[in-house]
Amino acid sequence: MLPTRKTIAVTMMCALGATTLLVGCGEKAQAPAGARQMPPTQVTFVTVKAEDLPINTVLSGRTNAYYEAEVRPQVNGIIEKRLFKEGAEVKTGQPLYLINQASYKAALNSAEASLAQARATLVKAKADARRSTELLKVKAVSQQADDAAQAALKAAYAAVKAGEAAVSNAKINLEYTNVRSPISGRIGRSEYTEGALMTAYQAQPLTRVQQLDPIYVDVTQTADDMLRIQRELAAGNLKTDEAGNARVVLEYSDGTPYEHEGKLTFADVSVNETTGSVNLRAIFPNPDRTLLPGLYVRATLIEGVRPNAISVPMQSLMRDTRGNPYVFVITADNKVERRTVKTTRTVGTNWLIDDGLKVGERVMLEGFQRVRPGADVSPVEADPAVLNANGKPLF
Repeated sequence: MLPTRKTIAVTMMCALGATTLLVGCGEKAQAPAGARQMPPTQVTFVTVKAEDLPINTVLSGRTNAYYEAEVRPQVNGIIEKRLFKEGAEVKTGQPLYLINQASYKAALNSAEASLAQARATLVKAKADARRSTELLKVKAVSQQADDAAQAALKAAYAAVKAGEAAVSNAKINLEYTNVRSPISGRIGRSEYTEGALMTAYQAQPLTRVQQLDPIYVDVTQTADDMLRIQRELAAGNLKTDEAGNARVVLEYSDGTPYEHEGKLTFADVSVNETTGSVNLRAIFPNPDRTLLPGLYVRATLIEGVRPNAISVPMQSLMRDTRGNPYVFVITADNKVERRTVKTTRTVGTNWLIDDGLKVGERVMLEGFQRVRPGADVSPVEADPAVLNANGKPLF
């Protein structure tokens, strides 16, 4: 059967289309010799610098009064008056309460009367002993009688001493009816009112007095950190003041800084077996009484200064699957090089680099996702105003 005119036309159109497709593919496969290549990826970097960095540790703690005294009565009786305003400042020896004095005044009067009687007896005993001595010389009295006179004199002296002690004790008890402040400071609320019956040295205090200027801040630090600090001090990596004291600065719980700086004054001599921590105590001036006992604060312990330290921003450091830290370094010919580094701690928002980088090298800060080691890049230095203080003192 011979092909029709319509079949021949369809066959020629298919052949023409296939030819056109092959020509197009050929043109696409043969790119022009002068085609433009993709430009190097633009990345930002920071230049490695060496500087003296303060080594800080932020710890949580609470404030405690410098001195604290619980006021208790030393004699029995009923409170007649309260002589202070709650929350006020009091001085050492200032009367706080007055206990009924009637019975103690009577006891003092009785003791003074007994003392007067003993002194009168002493006068007579002295005269008798003196006469007995003279009479014994002329044998007018026996030796036994003289011995009795001399013994009576000594007993009279002892009675006077006992009477003086009784008077002194009665005066002390009478003075104790004025309950006084043992220290200077701010007094708390009164636990008792007028008319309450007091017992000497009772368990429940009448009130408390706390000295708030200066004030203590008690914090804890891990024993590992303490050992690390000691090692770095021994190696000369950390520097403190001439007295070897570390500076401490405070923040309130809401992040507001406390205006006065303190010093670390005490480190416990033992490690808590349960928590593995060591108790530390810092002392702060508190002239405005803004720090109150029991207040939660954050204390920044400025352990010292590491000279010629190298640090990089946190976002420039990465870790491999084994946890080893590394950074991307931009070489002199603008290629990316992966560099393994050694680091032990952070300083602010930076990592402190112990080994692996040199001063003047360029560490990539942004653009990691778009490059690989060995790739060409177009480096742009990061704006210093955007970066953190790079480990410099914040206080």
